[in-house]
Amino acid sequence: MRIGVIGTGRIGTLHANTLSRHREVGSLILTDADPARAQRLAQRLGETAAPGVDEIFRWGVDAVVITTATAAHAELIGRAARSGLPVFCEKPVAPDLAGTLQALAEVATAGTVLQMGFQRRFDAGYAGAREAVRAGRLGRLHTVRALTCDQSPPPAGRPAPSGGLFRDTLVHDFDILRWVTGQEVSDVCAAGSDAGPAMFREAGDVCTGAALLTLDDGTLATATATRTNGAGYDVRMELAGERDTVVVGLDDRTPLASTEPTGPPPADKPWTGFLERFAPAYEAELCAFVDVLRGERANPCDGREALQALRIAEACEVSRRERRAVAMAEIPTEAAAGGG
Repeated sequence: MRIGVIGTGRIGTLHANTLSRHREVGSLILTDADPARAQRLAQRLGETAAPGVDEIFRWGVDAVVITTATAAHAELIGRAARSGLPVFCEKPVAPDLAGTLQALAEVATAGTVLQMGFQRRFDAGYAGAREAVRAGRLGRLHTVRALTCDQSPPPAGRPAPSGGLFRDTLVHDFDILRWVTGQEVSDVCAAGSDAGPAMFREAGDVCTGAALLTLDDGTLATATATRTNGAGYDVRMELAGERDTVVVGLDDRTPLASTEPTGPPPADKPWTGFLERFAPAYEAELCAFVDVLRGERANPCDGREALQALRIAEACEVSRRERRAVAMAEIPTEAAAGGG
């Protein structure tokens, strides 16, 4: 099969490397807003570079992988759907709810496949936690604690187009919370702090955020995030039940230092970023996409899943701005919004 990769930045390069090595992928066509960057990657991989997006569709591909800036996702998803092409797209579908619903409606109308890139669903630790919950090992689940801590802020100019901390960062925690527990969020209460680099305040964003989420079975969950965790990149989830407690993301590279005299030593080589921490998961999600294209498995994360995570993020933004609890029923959705 021939796959078009639109966007050859960090994630696009990673995905292109995975696909180029895959035994079921015959060739790639790569393009980027910076044509020279796409050309360099194509030469290194022995693939073909296209001067622009139009050529991806004109030259003929069997599927499209979208790893562009967020603002371009919805338009490209719609174009691929109208062309009858399956799509893998890094989250989010769009930076806002209206754009997401419109893109998913196009996918539903076309009847095409849209697989979203929530890579934590392919991480061994989160998969183990899901199995423990679903098997009843923890007993009645009562508390979940999720966190995402970036070691350093993103490049200047990133906060504004990203959609903000809740939509850009914590949306991963919201998605994995639903996937691991099998429960929906009924209401949220969120707050944020803009203490930190000035670029977050200037963008109307926050540097640190926290949300208290009530699940529909009464389980309480917290989700916190920050962009200035100097100790290293820290992504974890703790799930506590009446019988047992498990934790995801606790290993010899977790950037934690114990103050207990007999506590474990600090990590010699803490995680520095998401590409390093989730490298196997990123590869697994692209291999899953190839399996979907070959009809060998069902879509593991369709557009409706991305919509639900975004709705939680939207509720948190409303809660943060208006300083009140927000019921998920307040955040609109459309029954017609499909997603492959």
